[in-house]
Amino acid sequence: QVQLVESGGGLVQPGGSLRLSCAASGGIFSITTMGWYRQAPGKERELVAIITTDHRTTYADSVKGRFTISRDNAKNTMYLQMNSLKPEDTAVYYCNANVASAYDRPVRSWWGQGTQVTVSS
Repeated sequence: QVQLVESGGGLVQPGGSLRLSCAASGGIFSITTMGWYRQAPGKERELVAIITTDHRTTYADSVKGRFTISRDNAKNTMYLQMNSLKPEDTAVYYCNANVASAYDRPVRSWWGQGTQVTVSS
């Protein structure tokens, strides 16, 4: 059973920074694409950023130039460095990973439990 554990959320003032981490464990043979998503109250979950195994990245337009996604394949861990935070970044941030449990098993998508990020003065 794959587990994704997020950490690093919290309360920060506008213009501040936070770094989220997502650690994957349990029954992992390989991880392909990983990503961060967020869901604000009353809104649908949306893509923030994704990163491939070879570190190619894609960002939502709303976070380009402010957020940086990265990963450490050896540690099965992904990060999201968030700078110049705005009140509209307030949301629950979810980690997603596409995991194969063995070389001949299909890739499955797993989600973390979410971590709250609140940007407010």
